[in-house]
Amino acid sequence: MTQQQQTEHTHNRKDAVFLKALRGEAVPYTPVWLMRQAGRYMKEYRDVRNKISFHGLCSDPDLVAEVTVTAVEKIRADAAILFSDILLIIESLGFGLEYHEGTGPVILGELKDKAAVDRLPEIEPNESLAYVFEGVRTTRQALRHELPLIGFSGAPFTLASYILEGGTSRSFLKTKQFMYNDPGAWHALMEKIVRGIVKYLNGQIEAGVDAVQLFDSWIGCLDPASYREFVQPHTQAVFEGITQGIPTIHFGTGTTAFLEDFRDAGGDVIGVDFRVPLDEAWQRIGHNKGIQGNLDPSWLFSSQDKLLKQTKVILDQAGQRPGYVFNLGHGVLPHTPVENVQALVEAVHTYTKR
Repeated sequence: MTQQQQTEHTHNRKDAVFLKALRGEAVPYTPVWLMRQAGRYMKEYRDVRNKISFHGLCSDPDLVAEVTVTAVEKIRADAAILFSDILLIIESLGFGLEYHEGTGPVILGELKDKAAVDRLPEIEPNESLAYVFEGVRTTRQALRHELPLIGFSGAPFTLASYILEGGTSRSFLKTKQFMYNDPGAWHALMEKIVRGIVKYLNGQIEAGVDAVQLFDSWIGCLDPASYREFVQPHTQAVFEGITQGIPTIHFGTGTTAFLEDFRDAGGDVIGVDFRVPLDEAWQRIGHNKGIQGNLDPSWLFSSQDKLLKQTKVILDQAGQRPGYVFNLGHGVLPHTPVENVQALVEAVHTYTKR
């Protein structure tokens, strides 16, 4: 594809229903995509994973393009999301990263104080994450030219907590001890992560993504005051550093207690989980902001009649206001029936057709 053709296709994609919704414009129907829409619930993905490790898949641009495109075409979503992982950027800070079946990711290395934070290298994605950018370019070439591609990163708090906990956690005790006992070290760590995320997301944008989402998967472990003091300014710095004109989505779980503060941290569209009714969340966020969400992914295991009934409840709560994107309140779960995912996407399109 020539540079001129690529520019023309990018211009044409601006009229995609998904991107118009992110900009708060009127759309002919509600767009839908799903977090983890390429994943273990899909046989085509499992077939690929049987031949290669998870990290190996994330590092192979051709396979990244294959699973990304296969998923969006199979469920007929309105946007593709790059197949990658929020933790890849952690390796750029000098930490080891391993993925263990059944137990999740393991981060090798530890931080004890500010001196250790200061010794961490600056994240230079063009060097350490070039394979992600190549994955974006390869995926963009493989996608239908009118279909938007979403890039993403983990948010500063979620990445910091993975580093400090060494993996997943229930209590986040190590994270909170570090944050409360040594605020200087905490803010230094967050600032270093922010600088890397901004470069990383802007690199994805330069490579060809049409929108970006920031995932704050663990943020719900904090109380509102701690969020405002230790997290909000850093998340805000990420959004302020992203290339202007690119739509942004800010997603977190467990944000009900500080939804207004979460909104104020940035993002054109606020993604909400399934723990708060969508209409209540949007009222608190303000209808001048877009919203994304928020079906509990467990509903995808129910009968299609019950699934579609619950889907309509959420769509009715959205009320056909501009600025709405349908999604799950978290990612698609393993063993989800593919036919239910396909029925969900079709139902959203059919029920909301203007």
